[in-house]
Amino acid sequence: MEIIVRKKRKPMADINVVPYIDVMLVLLIVFMVTAPLMNQGIEVDLPQANNEALDIDENLETLVVSITSNGEYFLSLGATGEDRQSIALETIGVQVGQIMSANPSIQVLIEGDASADWGAMINLITILQRAGVTNPNFITQPLGSL
Repeated sequence: MEIIVRKKRKPMADINVVPYIDVMLVLLIVFMVTAPLMNQGIEVDLPQANNEALDIDENLETLVVSITSNGEYFLSLGATGEDRQSIALETIGVQVGQIMSANPSIQVLIEGDASADWGAMINLITILQRAGVTNPNFITQPLGSL
């Protein structure tokens, strides 16, 4: 009769990290490819101002109205990055009025190009006041940042 002696196996204490590295590299490539495609907002050349930074509440929704240098108006709710089309000034008044009635605590920001027509800016502010916006804030660049 033969006696079979079995060796006791010790538990392996090493972690195999190779699959984690593979997943990390795939995610890195995906993010590197998609990052340039995530250009958000409208291309405007913001004016410079020597003001304190706005105290924007991150928990509240924001509504951004943009004016380009050629007088086109754009409306964006939150941080949307899809292709937007220009909107007529009257349409902005109607849409902002509906948004304000649904959410009166929304923060309204105006983003105007430095070379935009001053009359277009005044018309926009007038339309926003009629829509119920009491205190819109302007987005500017700090002095010397260009």
